[in-house]
Amino acid sequence: MSENAKEIISKLRVVMEEKGLDAYIIPSSDNHQSEYVGEFFKARAYVSGFNGDAGTVVITKDEAGLWTDGRFFLQAEYQLKGSGIKLFKMGNPGVPTILEYLEAEMPNNGKLGFDGRLIAMQEGEEFVQRLANKNVVVEYNHDLVDRVWENRPKLANEPVFLLEEKYSGESTASKLGRVRDVMQEVGANYHVLATLDEIAWLLNIRGNDIMYSPLILSYVVVSMDKVYLFIEESRIDAKIKEVLAKDNVVLKPYNDIYEYVKGFKSEDVVLIDPDRINYALYKDIPDHTKKIKMDNPSVLFKAIKNPVELANIEKAHVKDGVAVTKLMYWLKTNIGKIKITEISATEKLEEFRKMQDNYLWQSFDPICAFKEHAAMMHYTSTPETDVEFAEGSFFLTDTGGNYFEGSTDITRTIALGEVSKELKHHFTAVARAMMNLSRAKFLYGCKGYNLDILARGPIWNLDIDYKCGTGHGVGYLSTIHEAPTGFRWYIVPSKHETHILEEGMVLTNEPGIYIDGSHGIRTENELIVRKGAKNEFGQFMHFDVVTYAPIDLDAIDPEDLNRDEKMYLNNYHKLVYEKVAPHLTDEEQAWLKLYTREV
Repeated sequence: MSENAKEIISKLRVVMEEKGLDAYIIPSSDNHQSEYVGEFFKARAYVSGFNGDAGTVVITKDEAGLWTDGRFFLQAEYQLKGSGIKLFKMGNPGVPTILEYLEAEMPNNGKLGFDGRLIAMQEGEEFVQRLANKNVVVEYNHDLVDRVWENRPKLANEPVFLLEEKYSGESTASKLGRVRDVMQEVGANYHVLATLDEIAWLLNIRGNDIMYSPLILSYVVVSMDKVYLFIEESRIDAKIKEVLAKDNVVLKPYNDIYEYVKGFKSEDVVLIDPDRINYALYKDIPDHTKKIKMDNPSVLFKAIKNPVELANIEKAHVKDGVAVTKLMYWLKTNIGKIKITEISATEKLEEFRKMQDNYLWQSFDPICAFKEHAAMMHYTSTPETDVEFAEGSFFLTDTGGNYFEGSTDITRTIALGEVSKELKHHFTAVARAMMNLSRAKFLYGCKGYNLDILARGPIWNLDIDYKCGTGHGVGYLSTIHEAPTGFRWYIVPSKHETHILEEGMVLTNEPGIYIDGSHGIRTENELIVRKGAKNEFGQFMHFDVVTYAPIDLDAIDPEDLNRDEKMYLNNYHKLVYEKVAPHLTDEEQAWLKLYTREV
């Protein structure tokens, strides 16, 4: 694949020369800034050979670079070998950002090109502003990859399905009412939406256009009395059309959005989110139309789950806990007896999930990694890298499922046979980190970065860190990484994770230890933000855990746990047994009883 990269980049440079471009940017996104993208949009992976979830390629006349974050450093180093593409490790000392690189490398009066549909409005504006000193022209109407991509996959065209109110907990009419209230408050008569998870939430519809995320390629414009849904009409059956019509939803072809917004008048006021609308769409809104730039109101609305959603999410996690527990039992009782590999274990877990009612498909690319592979945070096993399990090390499985009752994200690290004292020490530190954050009590107004040290503390005490956040928001049958909150000790503006922790938000709690060439450990539960006592000191908050699967006691060193940690672990395991055991066979129940015993 890396050899192909050289050839593809060479072809791209020929097209760049035709267009007079000095540099060309290829991001990872689609027209909607989605986290995961359909096959049609995997241009960066096609060009570079690096197929991690995040990264941007920049090609100049004599150099090509890939920028990615700490989760993917090891994977990128491996996949870029022989490609001629230089790896820029984002966030490391001395490593320039893409903007800084372009400021240094672009010639005066040069031309920068990209496909403006793939670049967020805010990002596009920054390119224009930062490169103005060099009088660089930014051209945003170039899909050069399409010129060189032979047999490019087609745009997804899957049928749309409804998410009934027994799952969503709120009607489309109610959601539209809340959005229009905000529009009225700020004086907007139109609201343009391009982010797929918000469109799915607003209209209570889902689909299968993007691998893992149950979303639909579409755009929406909300007026005070109508909703214009830009989507290929053939994908919507008569029943769904009838439901949508009740809320005055008007269907228009998918790509017509760009011409439609050009028709806004000078008296119109349009609400847009600079981080959630693509640059091309923004540029097509006339200059004479007033634009109100703010977070889309639906970002916060959908992040705060309603009581129906929260009750459903618990049901989804019981099902998911059953599947993961069955996998743990299967691994523990079969290791050393039959051949098990990363891929066969992944397939076995999927088999267990498919046994659960209302299961749709995986919620993200499964990370199932044995031994040193687990040191790569977002490793995905392939036939070329698949390895057979052996006793004496860890298997890390970070996976999730989409159910009508919600999307899940769970990580368990499983000891295969007896493991070393060092591995137990690291595993226990990660378990302590996860438990510390789970047990947090805090005043309303706290944000994720106020609490992150609770998780990192036990790991930092070992002079170890992990190069990622501690947790992220989770959508309801939607994107597995959901704004606007998360856990991280420093602020990354592009992550949109610094909102106050509100009651009803759902977040992951997933600290880890990753030792290159040796092992990786992560333990992940999901948490629901709840209100606690309110008194003269303020409104106290806490978390309820909603993930139910044992934390492997074969890897715990009880001597590393204090009394409160032991008590928490024992109570958590009691809850796991109560939730999961009724859905297991007699043999599995007996095993779970042993693996949820008190320490």
